Amino acid sequence: MNTKKIELLSPAKDVEVGIAAINHGADAVYIGGPDFGAREKASNSIQDIERLCRHAALFDAKVYVTLNTLLYENEWERARKLAHDCWNAGVDALIVQDLKLLQLDLPPIPLHASTQCDNLTLERVQQLEQMGFQQVVLGRELSLEQIREIRSKTTVPLEFFVHGSLCVSHSGRCYLSQHIGNRSANRGACAQPCRLPWDLLDEKGDVLIRNRHLLSLKDLNNSAHLEELIDAGITSFKIEGRLKEADYVKNVTAYYRRKLDEIIRRRDDVEQASLGHCDYAFEVNPEKSFNRGFTDYFINGRQKGIGSPFTPKSMGEYIGEVSWCNPLRMEIDTEKVLHNGDGLCFLNQDNELVGLRADVVNTGKDGVPTVSTNRPHGAFKGAKIYRNLDLEWQKQVDASTGNRKIDIELILSETETGYEMMATCGDMAHRVSTNVLCDKIVANNPEKATENIRKKALQWGDTVFNPVNLELRFSEPRLIPASMIGEMKRDLVTKLTEELIEKHINNRLTSPIESLASLSSVPNDMVATDPDEIPTHLMTCHHCIRYANNMCSKETGQRATPLYIRNGANTFRLDFDCRNCLMTVSAVTD
Repeated sequence: MNTKKIELLSPAKDVEVGIAAINHGADAVYIGGPDFGAREKASNSIQDIERLCRHAALFDAKVYVTLNTLLYENEWERARKLAHDCWNAGVDALIVQDLKLLQLDLPPIPLHASTQCDNLTLERVQQLEQMGFQQVVLGRELSLEQIREIRSKTTVPLEFFVHGSLCVSHSGRCYLSQHIGNRSANRGACAQPCRLPWDLLDEKGDVLIRNRHLLSLKDLNNSAHLEELIDAGITSFKIEGRLKEADYVKNVTAYYRRKLDEIIRRRDDVEQASLGHCDYAFEVNPEKSFNRGFTDYFINGRQKGIGSPFTPKSMGEYIGEVSWCNPLRMEIDTEKVLHNGDGLCFLNQDNELVGLRADVVNTGKDGVPTVSTNRPHGAFKGAKIYRNLDLEWQKQVDASTGNRKIDIELILSETETGYEMMATCGDMAHRVSTNVLCDKIVANNPEKATENIRKKALQWGDTVFNPVNLELRFSEPRLIPASMIGEMKRDLVTKLTEELIEKHINNRLTSPIESLASLSSVPNDMVATDPDEIPTHLMTCHHCIRYANNMCSKETGQRATPLYIRNGANTFRLDFDCRNCLMTVSAVTD
């Protein structure tokens, strides 16, 4: 039976975060290069990317570089050179948005179609597959049913976001930031105006909702649907967050690694896409990392409660309710252990986010913790309390190395002139050996000598290798000095490390896409225009403010007349395509 390789794809703000992602279970990481990476604040040198590639290759893991901004004509040569530099550094693929790149003289590096290519239809994915793209990042808004249809009529590997922040607009079709402040999302400079508070107005100018984060969504969490997504045809599971720090990436990567491993253990039709397994010294829990609350979005169709209208900030993990309080103290009905210095928050009676520091935590005889603060907190009985900073947990995550190990099997045998030790891993795909020349000594105490050999040969310390079996092939029991075994192991570590790295880099996939002299064969809507051009519709959204606020025309029977959102001097018109359940955001024109 052919098995599908299942890839866990994690974000990397920089090389250190990328290494942390690999060490905590990622099969691949995506990272910005020196330019054109759709995140201005997450650029990295080619030298750093090469270092990340070597570390990833050790585990047969991949590195994808984002080259997914719209390009000006005077940037094409820099983009072409960057593509060649990435290929020479060991990068496995480029994630691209601007299809004008296909006009350039590119190296044989595989291209992945960014979600910013607006990959929401079967027709779009078929077009990209025909052009030679070797992975397509599907739009977050797709349902399982839509993914199944795409999979049934295409063969290109499909990638899907499963965790992290959600853009309210279709990716690649948001111009709100560019319109408001000349900071283009398609150039990596989004100012995230969708996270601002807005007033909602009707056509008459009457305020329907005041000062709410109407365009801000909860964070995506599809961890409960991984197996369904595998069955629907997804093979790459992507975590959003190229601006996130290492603690976030460690925790969320570890969480999805465990989830996927549990599925892989039960099934014989799927396998991990890289080598190695991890051991975590902290509680793996995505609620402890930055989150605005979670939603599975549209995976099972439209649903209420996907927005985060009261705050765009992280709430953290829910820990319990206030059972008693005065201005400087509160008792919390919780099963969690709290620590001095923990960060807590809650929504007050006006649904405004209030943050506080647990300066002193005391636990009474009844087990109920009392939190004291240095300033009035404004909590009330029944308030739901969240912890957005667990100090003790934070220390454990910061200290975690992931302890990723590659299982190996060893054979220690005698030769005519001494001994040979052989190491294999990856179902015998990788094999190296080392020899020592020496006199062979017969053991006077065979049992003890054999025990000492096994003990020393199986101790690989802080290397990435974990021996799971040792076979001894001697004509008779031997006595081998520990120093000699140590020398053989050190040589094997060097050889096996280089074997794994070089084999991965030399065996990278190559792209079937040839440089296109023109884009005449590509549909017009796929060819990026001037990066400075702003269309009439600034956003196209599956999220519908009418539906979210019980004003859906299908539910009320009333016509979906335009609405308006206002923040300061900025006012935008909302139009509703109820047949297709879409909302558009447009600038108000005089």
